[in-house]
Amino acid sequence: MAAQRLYLDHAATTPMLPAAKAAMVDALEYWANPSSPHADGRAARAMLETARARMAEALGWRGHVIFTSGASEAIAIGLTRAKAARVVTSSVEHDSVLRVTEDAERLGVDGDGCVFMLRHPGESRDPASFAAFVEKRDPSVRWDDVALAIQHVNNETGVIQPLDGLDRDGALLFADCAQSAGKLPLPDADMIAISAHKFGGPPGIGALLVRDLGLLHAKGGQEQGYRAGTENLPAILAMAAALEARTDWLPAAAKLRARLDAGIEAAGGQVVARDAARIPAIASYRMPGLSARAQLIQFDLAGISVSAGSACSSGSLKTSHVLHAMGWDEAAASEVVRVSFGPQTGEADVERFLGQWVAMAARVRR
Repeated sequence: MAAQRLYLDHAATTPMLPAAKAAMVDALEYWANPSSPHADGRAARAMLETARARMAEALGWRGHVIFTSGASEAIAIGLTRAKAARVVTSSVEHDSVLRVTEDAERLGVDGDGCVFMLRHPGESRDPASFAAFVEKRDPSVRWDDVALAIQHVNNETGVIQPLDGLDRDGALLFADCAQSAGKLPLPDADMIAISAHKFGGPPGIGALLVRDLGLLHAKGGQEQGYRAGTENLPAILAMAAALEARTDWLPAAAKLRARLDAGIEAAGGQVVARDAARIPAIASYRMPGLSARAQLIQFDLAGISVSAGSACSSGSLKTSHVLHAMGWDEAAASEVVRVSFGPQTGEADVERFLGQWVAMAARVRR
């Protein structure tokens, strides 16, 4: 990638940290299958289990760690094999959740993208309990037969759902933490999906964190019987190294995003979910009068990489289902682009993007 380009699409994938690169290169010397019974295989197995323990320690997780190819596979395993008769999700989940829960009940969100039944401490929003929500639709349902799948941090808007304050009445809680793991403390959930390439590890590796393996139906030859396929040891070791090497760069990112929010509003733009609790690393902005497609082309020509919504679906540039759920109409939703920061993002980067945004908006007004 050319040095003069500005990369502001870290929510899609972020560059590997030096420690992760080094760990992966070193691990390429160990090619044995961790499931093999011979000495080489046992050595690989020992490294694998050490990495599993290192990850749990780095994340502050006291349950089990099942290695997967990424968050999407972790989500599929968790939500299709959970010992639950019914799945309930929100209307702003990632596509990977929506794909495997097509028949699930969808919780609505308010204009800030916060699930109606949730609230942050001190907010005036009146939270309905999960039990009340389910009972309204089916009074005979048992709470411990329900799996509730809620994304911790939305990948398009950055909105943080306050999962620790959820009154779930014994229901299983599945949290998609692809955008928050390695940045925020993990929520108090029964199952959590994470993806290494969101926090400085390599692509193609992730994990399903499970508090109790008894919550899942076992199916697979590897990973304690819950996932089939030879483990990717180099990627796993790199993922563990990335978690251990991470730093708290969010306070600096918060200042950068505050500057960007203010500059875009001053230039006539709109900040998506402006008043919601948002992770500092992600923000979405509307430029009235210019489609996201046209914005992406112009930013790309200016050497700036941003996206429109989720990278998993932005290839088609379909209008965001997240914005629709928040009450945005088709025209307004089609004018939104996402900007996301990484540890490397600095003040000069924000000023460069803001300068292009302001100039582009001025041309639209003319």
